[in-house]
Amino acid sequence: MTRIMIADDHPIIVSGLESLLSKSGYEVAATVASGAAVLDKLAEVEPDILILDVQMPDGNGMDVLRIVRSGGDERAVVLLTAGIEDRQAVEAGSLGVNGLVLKDSPPDQLLHCLDEVSHGRRWIDPDVAERMRDRVGQGANPIENLSAREQAVVGLVVQGLRNREIASMLGIAEGTVKVHLHKVYEKLGVGSRTELVIYARNLAGN
Repeated sequence: MTRIMIADDHPIIVSGLESLLSKSGYEVAATVASGAAVLDKLAEVEPDILILDVQMPDGNGMDVLRIVRSGGDERAVVLLTAGIEDRQAVEAGSLGVNGLVLKDSPPDQLLHCLDEVSHGRRWIDPDVAERMRDRVGQGANPIENLSAREQAVVGLVVQGLRNREIASMLGIAEGTVKVHLHKVYEKLGVGSRTELVIYARNLAGN
């Protein structure tokens, strides 16, 4: 039976997902309420598929996706979201997300996505997929050309985390974080942490 870990900070949604999945041949191996909790329990639970809310405290779904991919973990990841910006969707695609479902979709759409993903295929909400194609056609965001680990570091820097905190989140040495940051500065043409944050936020339209 396919084992699933659900990460969402809204108990009502988690309860609904557990009920839906339990009736559909999937095993809910664990439920957590933050990105940090996903990373803490991943090795212990060993789920086949992660269902991640895009908006969560202590590391959102995109953060978790960046981190697991930067560590070489290719297990299936499905993002579940009330809405996602085009740049986030394109980045998720570049990181190899396996599925993306909008929260206002009919329940059977999530099940269809999980069925596709569990058979090694990708399923992205059709409207989001079209926006992703349009965005890629207009030219990629320079940050999306960074490695998965570099993207993870940038995302955490923008959130205001210090090098020590980033190292803890990514499971790497603080010195390694500094090395990644210097490479990012060179690739993006910025000279400091502050410039990086401004650059990334400008690209995001924030």
